[in-house]
Amino acid sequence: MNRTLRFSVPCLMLSVAISGFAQAPAPAKPDSAKVKAYVDEAKKIGGTQWAAAANYFCTPGREPNSPTAPEVQPTKVFDNLYFVGDQGTVIYALTTTEGIILIDSGYANKVEPIVVPGLRKLGLDPAEVKYVLVGHAHGDHFGGSTYFQDRHGAKVGLGARDWDEIDKMAPPTQPNAAKPPKRDLVLTNGQVVRLGDASVTIADIPGHTPGGIGFIFPVKDGNRTRMAAMNGATILLLDNPRLAPATLQQYATSIENFKEVTKRMKVEVEVQNHPLFDDTFEKAAKLATRKAGDPNPFVVGEAGYQTFLNVISECIKAHQARMEN
Repeated sequence: MNRTLRFSVPCLMLSVAISGFAQAPAPAKPDSAKVKAYVDEAKKIGGTQWAAAANYFCTPGREPNSPTAPEVQPTKVFDNLYFVGDQGTVIYALTTTEGIILIDSGYANKVEPIVVPGLRKLGLDPAEVKYVLVGHAHGDHFGGSTYFQDRHGAKVGLGARDWDEIDKMAPPTQPNAAKPPKRDLVLTNGQVVRLGDASVTIADIPGHTPGGIGFIFPVKDGNRTRMAAMNGATILLLDNPRLAPATLQQYATSIENFKEVTKRMKVEVEVQNHPLFDDTFEKAAKLATRKAGDPNPFVVGEAGYQTFLNVISECIKAHQARMEN
């Protein structure tokens, strides 16, 4: 008798039919000429600046983030922006005159051993976290938010449909499982979350989850203020057989909308919560040896940021074409 086991890992839901042994996945079909054309275009658009992004987004079977990824060196990216976390998932701290805004919060079981000590290494007080803004409703992003909500009274914000997804989740049964946060802020498209001298603009990016969002916010780079953006719901698990064409089209539309918003707001800094495809750590290494007057490697330029999103867009077209095969 066949049984179906359902289990979850970060940003992924799998179904495995078993009958004594797990069934091997069907071999992937060779890419059609249409698919190859989109992939080639993505790589051409990306050039050397976004080669990693083109390879990651256009290639099926690439690994998602791992819950066992090693810790990264806590890093100051700009005068008011820092990251902590692990090599698969990072959390950004935006400092303000009235406290700290966290963008994402990491896994529940990594808050106390990694996130909190990481903030302290950077000279940041975890008790000063006033908001935790979550890119989407997966445990590797909202998992640590309950800690800051319960310990320090931080307000947690997600998109409305992702709050609904969290409400559907069964109570955790494992000691290290993520305890869902209480519903505080319902983040909506175009909303601006303000704290002290900082503001974060919200943009809807459904697809990865129903209520995924992006964040656009100013960062301080010496005597200059630059606009940064994070797509908080970037990765689609394109090998998932349950991924519907409509979901992929929704995500494609979301990226086009995000392109318009980031272009209008003159975004020139790219940061990411999954640093798997944008050379985050190579850029961080350059920061460590940066001299006065050297450019910040996270500043990619307005055209560069649009190119980054164009690469993702072309790769989505490639995957849509794969579904047509």
